[in-house]
Amino acid sequence: MIYELREYVATDGMAERLHARFADHTFELFARHGLELTGFWTDAEDPGRIVYLLRFPDDAARREAWAGFQNDPTWKQVKAASEADGPIVAEMTSRILTTPPYVDGGAA
Repeated sequence: MIYELREYVATDGMAERLHARFADHTFELFARHGLELTGFWTDAEDPGRIVYLLRFPDDAARREAWAGFQNDPTWKQVKAASEADGPIVAEMTSRILTTPPYVDGGAA
């Protein structure tokens, strides 16, 4: 099992639009493409900072799920519409997390 930790920082003044895109569209598209959401947070001091965690059986499944999501015509329409007045994401980071072997149940 692997995890992907993703962090988004909204462009100034676009936090509400970024949250709306997740709430109204992204979660449904995640489910459609096998992107299993295991946690979703905002920074208590910066509501324009979103952090979430996804879980995958392996890296091949992760790559396949993201490819399906990125190529989904609905996602392309949602993204274009939400960014019609300019970008809503200023910064995005992604980290792949694995459990070390010395932790019970960790990867070998």
